[in-house]
Amino acid sequence: MKKLSQWIAVGALCAGAAMVSAQTLPEPANVLQLSSSGSVEVTQDLLVMTLAAAREGSDAAAVQKQLQQVLDAALTAAKRQAQPGQLDVRTGNFGLYPRHNKDGKVVSWQGRAELVLQGRDFDRITRTAAQIEGMPVSQTGFALSREAREKVEGQAQSEAIANFQAKAQALALAFGFERHTVREVSVNSNDMGFAPRVAMMAKGAMAAEDAQIPVEAGKSQVVVNVSGSVQMVK
Repeated sequence: MKKLSQWIAVGALCAGAAMVSAQTLPEPANVLQLSSSGSVEVTQDLLVMTLAAAREGSDAAAVQKQLQQVLDAALTAAKRQAQPGQLDVRTGNFGLYPRHNKDGKVVSWQGRAELVLQGRDFDRITRTAAQIEGMPVSQTGFALSREAREKVEGQAQSEAIANFQAKAQALALAFGFERHTVREVSVNSNDMGFAPRVAMMAKGAMAAEDAQIPVEAGKSQVVVNVSGSVQMVK
């Protein structure tokens, strides 16, 4: 038992010495923190078009039923034109909200249902939207598909890494060091440029079958950021 106590004491002493040593270790000298980025501009290839129907009435169940009927009909019509990746169809928000008078009493119910058309075939999407009755377009937006982003991400990443290395070398020389080695680095990417556009149209403007909405995609920036630290060496 005495021997075991001695071993425990020795172990505690060693652990304490290690902690003191770790705490007193000097911070590495001549370490430079920096970041860089690379970007590629690419045309947005994904159209997101939201169609909406609104109803109001004194009976919540009746308003809900009306919206369901409109949405079911719109879904049936849109699915006839659906094609994976080119035109995908899904439902959006669906809700009922009470409208109160000045005394706080519910006087009516307002409801809204949404249908979302999304894909890369802009012509198919806009033609389908124009043919759906009872749900005019309320919003359009553009984005970059995952496939398009991945296609150029490697180019942006190479540019970001090259910029990181060039900046590290230039700064090391500016501080009087001949070279540098990378200590740690992190790489992350994102794309910027999604901008929903509200479709400003008069009520009933989509009634005609040929009332196809003109759309034009913008640009997205696929950006890769590189950040980390380098050891400057004499």
